[in-house]
Amino acid sequence: MRPAAGGGNRAGGQAARPGADPQGPRPGGPGAELRGHRGLHPSAELRPRQGVSGHRLLLHGQPFSGDGESGTGGKRFEHRQPERAAFGAGIAGPGKTQEHRQGEEVIVRPECLHFRGHVPCAPHKDLGVHCADCPEFRERAGRILLIKLGAAGDVIRTTPLLEPLRRQYPDHAITWVTDFPELVPQEVGDILGVTPANLLWLRRTRFDLVINLDKDREACALAAEVQTRRRIGFTLGQDGLCRPVTEGVTPEMAAAAREKFLTGLFDDVNQACTLSYPQEIFAICGYRFEGQEYVVDRPARVPAFGLAKDRPVIGLNTGAGGRWTSRLWPEAHWQELAEALRDQGYEVVLLGGPAEDERNQRLAHQAQVKYLGHFDLPTFVGLMDQCDVIVTAVTMAMHLALGLGKKLVLFNNIFNPHEFELYGRGVLLQPEQKCGCFFAPRCRQENFCMETLRPKAALQAVQELLGRP
Repeated sequence: MRPAAGGGNRAGGQAARPGADPQGPRPGGPGAELRGHRGLHPSAELRPRQGVSGHRLLLHGQPFSGDGESGTGGKRFEHRQPERAAFGAGIAGPGKTQEHRQGEEVIVRPECLHFRGHVPCAPHKDLGVHCADCPEFRERAGRILLIKLGAAGDVIRTTPLLEPLRRQYPDHAITWVTDFPELVPQEVGDILGVTPANLLWLRRTRFDLVINLDKDREACALAAEVQTRRRIGFTLGQDGLCRPVTEGVTPEMAAAAREKFLTGLFDDVNQACTLSYPQEIFAICGYRFEGQEYVVDRPARVPAFGLAKDRPVIGLNTGAGGRWTSRLWPEAHWQELAEALRDQGYEVVLLGGPAEDERNQRLAHQAQVKYLGHFDLPTFVGLMDQCDVIVTAVTMAMHLALGLGKKLVLFNNIFNPHEFELYGRGVLLQPEQKCGCFFAPRCRQENFCMETLRPKAALQAVQELLGRP
């Protein structure tokens, strides 16, 4: 896992984890390919044949010609496969098969919300159905593109927006393009990384709505270039720089986009803002934030970490990203807090990525607490999920903790404290000495303010969250 770093609303983090691209290639088996199409039955074969009566492909009930258009002309394709093709138990029952006869017409319904074009849809994989008899058919009402590239923490704290979008557009296909596809919940059916192939597809696809919540050039250029009838958030001006979208939206949405635009330009305007990040992005999209939660996917399987089951587990996330040293809590303070928590009878586990490995090894030895190493993202999420309280600076781990519903002790010095939505499960601690490095990645002061955020205050916050005196 990569260490966290800030961005977006200046409080996000960065992370990486291995994972398959949801739009990546899927095996179709030997011979199951025609003009690059994959995803047929593993033993199926499509070959052009003249004068052979085989399976006919129908779009909307009309024959499909070899040039990709509906009609009666063009080539027919013989669909070769075994006499009996095994299908899922959802159709024929456990252990049974559905007979697939030569010469049957194969109907394709590309207007279905589940249709993916180049690979089997979920209902076919789950139930074994074809379009003609699919009980899951839902007509796609349109397409929405959500652009939230980074940083990692900002991607996670944009996920509450999925709830009102789904409520308003239940039958629209949502595509989310991001630098961190591994952090987007799988309930989003179309998750795209920023790759040349995906950008090519985006340029050639028309969307009914484009929502861009990033202000950097790449995101704004993409928002401006994609074909759409309506844009929300931010786009590119004629000078090649960010502009808030103020046309084609309500006055309230335009005002919210302008305000968010200004908070990114002027520190004093940002410091005067009293809205949380979810409140800001909801207002830009024309919604009211009502406590919608982060959405974080839990891994299906995690190792047996061997943590205590009979007492609270406290996770101490000791990093803050390599370039954001202004947010780092002193190592001596982490040691003092770990020892105090241990002495109070808590199970203490140190958390971090590769950048924190040496520090955490030292702390584990000095404070006599657990450090299990650093992991890929799913395993790291699984480890955090076994904690009752997470203590951390503003990093990706903070957002993961909130998404997992954990109690949180949050250290903050350089960000506007109003931007954090803790859902009533967190305590925000700031140093006694006022920070003079607003949004700065490096401390510019003679005395480091984080030295004055005392371990005793962190211990009291943990006890308060757990209802202990």
